[in-house]
Amino acid sequence: MKRLEGKDIVLTGAAGGIGALLAERLKAAGARVTGVDRIACTGCDEAIVADLADEQGLAQLSDLLAGREVDILVNMAGIQYFGPFDRQEPADIRLGYTVNLIAPATLIRAVLPQMRARGSGQIVNIGSILGSINYPHFAAYSSAKAGLHALSEGLRRELGGLGIDVTYIAPRAVNTGFNNAAVTSFFQLARMKADAPDAVAVRIVRAIAQRRKEVFIGLREGLLTRVNAVSPRLIDAGLAGQTAKARRLFS
Repeated sequence: MKRLEGKDIVLTGAAGGIGALLAERLKAAGARVTGVDRIACTGCDEAIVADLADEQGLAQLSDLLAGREVDILVNMAGIQYFGPFDRQEPADIRLGYTVNLIAPATLIRAVLPQMRARGSGQIVNIGSILGSINYPHFAAYSSAKAGLHALSEGLRRELGGLGIDVTYIAPRAVNTGFNNAAVTSFFQLARMKADAPDAVAVRIVRAIAQRRKEVFIGLREGLLTRVNAVSPRLIDAGLAGQTAKARRLFS
């Protein structure tokens, strides 16, 4: 983890279940961590309280980050909706896309000029397996994470050869407070495995230190993302049973 020693890292969602663990491990690796969240991140070297869903708050945070040296930006913050798409309020749809996609893109835009000037830096976007396997009842969340994946890939190509790495990490289900009662019930019905938050934090830190391009957590999930890319109809059939189980939760 010596590659992280002395690095100034900005981590959004630092007060969350995985975010707090991630901040702890990044600090243990020798990094200086600035945590961004709606509440103070007590485990970080510095805490910035900001609401990524608020246009003015996001603009102020962007200006702040543009004016300081950021070696690594980690876009961890996210929100999730599980349920029938037509029951999701328009305001909540907008909120999800803002936090999961627009905010990361805006913050990346803020720190890139300084990284270009130095010829070094790293952008880390925490996506989801659901961004590659677009899941029923997670339609808005899946499509926002798919957009984050595409943003990461496009930037990786755009910044190639400039000393700036772009890392995209896609966890599978994680056992945190991020999951409401309906999500937990669905995991049980579908017999889906939820990883321990600390194990996911370890994988994320390793991927950052190794400056990996893409990491899909879970061998089975990684394989399914490849199948979905070349033959999505096979995944349609495979998900039919889980879709039926999810529908029963909302009938």
